Amino acid sequence: MPVTIRDVAREAGVSITTVSRALNGGEDVGPQTRERILEVAQRLRYRPSHVARSLVRQQTESVGILVSDFNKDSGGHHFMFDVLAGIHDQLSEYGYDVVLMSTNTARQRMVSYVDFCTERRLEGVVVMGLRLDDPYFSELVDSPLPTVAIDLPVLSEHCGYVMSDNINGAKFAVKHLLSKGHRKIAFVNGHQQAAVSLDRLRGYQEAMWAAGITDLSNLVINSDFTYEGGVEATQQLLHQCPDVTAVFYASDLMAIGGMKGLSLAGRRVPDDVAVVGFDNIDLGAIVTPALTTVGQRRYPMGQTAVSMLYSMLRDGDAPTGRLLAPELVVRSST
Repeated sequence: MPVTIRDVAREAGVSITTVSRALNGGEDVGPQTRERILEVAQRLRYRPSHVARSLVRQQTESVGILVSDFNKDSGGHHFMFDVLAGIHDQLSEYGYDVVLMSTNTARQRMVSYVDFCTERRLEGVVVMGLRLDDPYFSELVDSPLPTVAIDLPVLSEHCGYVMSDNINGAKFAVKHLLSKGHRKIAFVNGHQQAAVSLDRLRGYQEAMWAAGITDLSNLVINSDFTYEGGVEATQQLLHQCPDVTAVFYASDLMAIGGMKGLSLAGRRVPDDVAVVGFDNIDLGAIVTPALTTVGQRRYPMGQTAVSMLYSMLRDGDAPTGRLLAPELVVRSST
């Protein structure tokens, strides 16, 4: 049987309350008594009950990671893993347990955001993958639960956010293609219920307009951030704009799918069409030709989200919005 606090109290010759105060840093326990209790606890290999401690402190020391539509068919896993690793490692450093939760739109309509998280006794939550039309999106603004959203610009009394500077990232991509002499630069965007899609479209438009290219009517196509979406969107693009010389894709997976679509159409990359992606996933450096892309700081994104949440929980700091600077990674596809 595991050693209990009652066993430590009996061996040390003190009350259970004294043992609890000594182990939790209470100042009303004498130094000699505290030293004796700690020696006994170590010798008996006593481990405090996390559940009991949380009930006493009214703190569960558990933080949730809520991911919308987390399934094997999602195209965002290449991006998501490094973010999750950053979240997990930073929470572990702060001594928090991690609860990974997945939800979908149907469930969001049945259970409120607060109820979904409260029943798991979470102190705070990091949210990923919510669409602009998700029911939980509007609830985040009014929720009393400390929350940090990733890639979703929600700022309220209890909710902050962390995301890449997607507008400038898109500008990096377009300006790079312009510097290569391209003028007929198309943009394959992700689905329109992603906040990053709106920002990347804005960055593309502003860079093109600044270069004096104002007619973008046949140069923008919406897809879904997936490899298959990239293939299909590229085929559609070549049909409506066959003289395109460069394509900027809103994700690396779509860009890799786009290179497949260009190959099927007999177009060579970069000889006939230059290609730029967004994310800098590991796969982009392996494909042929290696993919030029806009890199996101995915692991620091997870760390930053947790640091913000921790300061909200422990120091009472107000949530903020943080933009992380992207970088252009030039490879063979341009």
